[in-house]
Amino acid sequence: MTDNSSPVPGCSAVFFSCCCALLLGACTSAGRVQDGRIDLPDAADSAVSSPAGEVPEEDDTTGTADAPGRPSGGLFADSNADTAAQVSNGVNEETAQEQGAMGVVTERVREEREEAFNPYVLTAHKHNFILPVSYTNGINEQIYQQNDVPLREGLQPAEVKFQISLKSQLNEQDLFLKDDSLSLGITLEAWWQLYSSDLSSPFRETNYQPEIFYLVPLLWGPFGGNTAVALGLEHQSNGQVQGLSRSWNRVYAALIYERGAFVASIRPWYRLPEKAKEQPGDAEGDDNPDILDYMGHGEAAVSWRNQNNEFAVRIRANPSTGKGALTLGWTFPFFAKFRGFVQFFDGYGDSLIDYNHYQQRLGLGVALTNIF
Repeated sequence: MTDNSSPVPGCSAVFFSCCCALLLGACTSAGRVQDGRIDLPDAADSAVSSPAGEVPEEDDTTGTADAPGRPSGGLFADSNADTAAQVSNGVNEETAQEQGAMGVVTERVREEREEAFNPYVLTAHKHNFILPVSYTNGINEQIYQQNDVPLREGLQPAEVKFQISLKSQLNEQDLFLKDDSLSLGITLEAWWQLYSSDLSSPFRETNYQPEIFYLVPLLWGPFGGNTAVALGLEHQSNGQVQGLSRSWNRVYAALIYERGAFVASIRPWYRLPEKAKEQPGDAEGDDNPDILDYMGHGEAAVSWRNQNNEFAVRIRANPSTGKGALTLGWTFPFFAKFRGFVQFFDGYGDSLIDYNHYQQRLGLGVALTNIF
């Protein structure tokens, strides 16, 4: 396999050290929230709910409780009749934010809570989308040539890419802290060679990512925002055999911050070690011992909403190797509840089979759920 080394925008070692220190400090602030459970969608894709920092004071004029130093009615604030009515009546987001009734992810969090245990409803986890046109400047043919796979010839640079991501909350009552939650999630990502008619349009790569994660709001609210911590264990594999098999297990700790129309997260992870293969063709053992060199030790993500547009930036990096990836996303109004979606990728690890293969990819399609 070739490295195709190219510089990729990433985070410095100092940045990740500060992030880890910040995360550890924030964990001491875990505590009570008044209303609103936090759920984590995509990694840029991270939705948050917030705790109230101090005992709120009653507003004599409105009858609502406002936490000192926090926006009224935000994700971590007390719910009230006005806010509930606004959510149920579908008040537009701009008006709600001007009134201080809800943050950019509050509406999603509260609606998810209402349907969390409805057996007929599936809840979105990370971003759900389909890109009928996804073009790469570097299709990874070499890996198939090395393993004498029929896909080694005839692969097209244009293919279909899609992601389906769902979650289910396990606890109805608090586990350890007020409004904490334990959830199962599953994400499927696929790269479909629809336009390779000579190859009978096969699925070139499919990645599966089950996970379990614990989410808890914090009392810490810097710059008037709201924070939460997520702790998780996830497995990721491509379901292939022998030379094409790729997989790894990791634990992560994510710090999530939300203020108004802005959401940010940092998520360092630790790869669970596997024993080395005795022979390259062995079924047991580590399929990709150098995966951290390319996938990095964590990621940072930022998402924000501007009127009817949503934007997302996600960076993965390994400062010691200088490798990683940059992903940009933009959704915009399209048709009914569906949104147009543009995604740009630059770096390593667009898929597991490409974890050590550098490429740039541009896709255009439809988002089935919002980024937030």
